[in-house]
Amino acid sequence: METLSFVFRKLVEDRVALIGAVIILLLILTAVFAPILATHPEDVFEFHPSERLQGPGADHFFGTDRMGSDIYSRILFGARITISIAVIAIGASVLIGVPIGLLAGYYHSWVSDALMRVSDIFLAVPQIVLAIAIAQTLGPSIENVILALSVTYWPFWARLVYAETRSVQKEVFIEASIALGASPFRVMVLHILPNIMSSIIVRTTIGMGGTILTAAALGFLGLGAPAPSPEWGRMISESREFLPDAWWYATAPGIAIFLVVMGFNLLGDGLRDILDPRIRRSSRHDK
Repeated sequence: METLSFVFRKLVEDRVALIGAVIILLLILTAVFAPILATHPEDVFEFHPSERLQGPGADHFFGTDRMGSDIYSRILFGARITISIAVIAIGASVLIGVPIGLLAGYYHSWVSDALMRVSDIFLAVPQIVLAIAIAQTLGPSIENVILALSVTYWPFWARLVYAETRSVQKEVFIEASIALGASPFRVMVLHILPNIMSSIIVRTTIGMGGTILTAAALGFLGLGAPAPSPEWGRMISESREFLPDAWWYATAPGIAIFLVVMGFNLLGDGLRDILDPRIRRSSRHDK
């Protein structure tokens, strides 16, 4: 409770991180209450030729697209796709990368070296290139985007946890636990993992923004959710042939992507400063 109170207090004091948290909260609320907040929820997947490419106005806040659908409503429903892709892909990356990093960091053997060499192979290829190659091979769909992102991003967590585990493993309390007969599983799960959780949380928060941006890039290239899905990257891709006349078509989803990615980055930077043990110690010392 003391830790949660400290994090919450510091988060409120850090205005930049607080802005990021508010943006993310608004994204979640938008996705949950999209049917209520949308002005034309019934028109998201329908074609209205008489209303196509209308500019922003009282009836259509962000204008309409080439199908005559309300862009504002499509962006709200697209938030659901964005959150789903990011949460599932990052969750899978964490579930894959953290155990690999723990095992490779705790055990000093050829298996550890082999696991890290595999992660190095993935990291040697630019993530966007690898994601495009996987998505192109599997075909356009939300499930394939999630799979491509999961395969692409797990090495980041594996490398992070590997380095943190090697560092924490040298601490006296770890050596004491081993001397008292604690099993390797107990040492890794109950002693090492809680002490590196702050780094995992920060990396996960920042990784959400990068995942959303990569997913939007795949959608822009036609490798994401198939039409007429209101995925933000696909919406920008569809707007290209109508620029610059229908400027609102690309502007609205572009701003949505920018704000969400910025929100996760701001929150991640703030959490990094808040959860840094050195900063916490200095804060308590000041008291």
